[in-house]
Amino acid sequence: MSKGTLFDKVWNLHTVGILPSGLTQLFIGLHLIHEVTSPQAFAMLRERGLKVLFPQRTVATVDHIVPTDVQVRPFSDRLAEDMIEALEKNCQENNITFHNIRSGNQGIVHVIAPEQGLTQPGMTIACGDSHTSSHGAFGAIAFGIGTSQVRDVLASQTLALSKLKVRKIEVNGTLNPGVYAKDVILHIIRTLGVKGGVGYAYEYSGTTFAQMNMEERMTVCNMSIEGGARCGYVNPDQITYDYLQGRDFAPKATKWDQAVAWWESIKSDADAEYDDVVVFDAGDISPTVTWGITPGQGIGINELIPTPEQLPEEDRFVAEEAYKYMDLYPGQPIKGTKIDVCFIGSCTNGRISDLREAAKVAQGRRVAEGVKAFVVPGSERVKQEAEAEGLDQIFREAGFEWREPGCSMCLAMNADKLQGRQISASSSNRNFKGRQGSSSGRTLLMSPAMVATAAIQGQVSDVRELV
Repeated sequence: MSKGTLFDKVWNLHTVGILPSGLTQLFIGLHLIHEVTSPQAFAMLRERGLKVLFPQRTVATVDHIVPTDVQVRPFSDRLAEDMIEALEKNCQENNITFHNIRSGNQGIVHVIAPEQGLTQPGMTIACGDSHTSSHGAFGAIAFGIGTSQVRDVLASQTLALSKLKVRKIEVNGTLNPGVYAKDVILHIIRTLGVKGGVGYAYEYSGTTFAQMNMEERMTVCNMSIEGGARCGYVNPDQITYDYLQGRDFAPKATKWDQAVAWWESIKSDADAEYDDVVVFDAGDISPTVTWGITPGQGIGINELIPTPEQLPEEDRFVAEEAYKYMDLYPGQPIKGTKIDVCFIGSCTNGRISDLREAAKVAQGRRVAEGVKAFVVPGSERVKQEAEAEGLDQIFREAGFEWREPGCSMCLAMNADKLQGRQISASSSNRNFKGRQGSSSGRTLLMSPAMVATAAIQGQVSDVRELV
């Protein structure tokens, strides 16, 4: 087993005890909740006559089902209105901080916690959402959990978990122009597979990650779960500290220096032992697009869709399913695939740096005729910052719709859905069947800049040709 890694240190520091089952009872420092996976958990507490043990360690927002076009209450979608009312009531009754719409702090849960400084190195974090692994970018150990586990954290501030193995994923070198963090993680998942990380925590390291800003690191950690890993993290460094300093909940004054000293101490040791090590060269990564129905079915923009013979035998069945569902065939180039809808947003790529890169592509150009393109900021703060920089005007003038913050078409729980067999260029994290709201809709994952390029060209295109 691993030894001396950040994962080991944080796990040990938060271990309450070992249960008779052999599972570790792990203390959770920060619990994030939203409107979709929490109502049932609060109902379970009421049924058992239980209270929220540490309400000050739970923070709530609305993101999954909230509309991104018209946010006047009551929502036209009765289910959305019911869910937000339930969250409002549950937070009020349990004295839980709630970032509601127009509070100035609302947004996707994995965007608002980092931007407020709630997410910090050395923490354990849990949320009823798969992509909680995003917070690992700060050197935190963050888990996506189910509704019954949301109940457990509310009631006990702990989780029962099996300790993971640790795989070090090292990426070295400078990314080529037009290649982004999204391409890095799609390349990693493509190589290791969607089940390659089962039983592991991923530690991302190497000179490539050392050059990434915090939002890029969050993009990579966000999609760790798509590679089968339970969590992913980057050791904290000066880039981490510069991002955190001065934020709402970051340590202040003399406590700042004390915090940084502790954060430094929990980094993986130079002689740390890992269960596995995989090394990548940044120069081998190109703008990447998924062609199939899993995030692991990705190829470089100038590559051809693989034939069954080119794939490992265990991947061929899913590939055959993907060919049929996507209406694509082996040996076909992904470049040139016609696009109906272009979506820029999500907890993977809805932050300010993502919007800036997409705006560089959109500026002075127009969305292709027949393409619906829209941009959904990850939070009210991101929206405000983007508007202060004039990014909203760039997008509007190019023919993009500019929306209110929310998860939007990433999982299509609101009105933002594909229709029929539409095909989407999306900066989100999953391309499963029906993921974007239509049981027959098709999703191609790519970076925000590549989505903007597809919107302008009306087809999957190489961002390097425009920027």
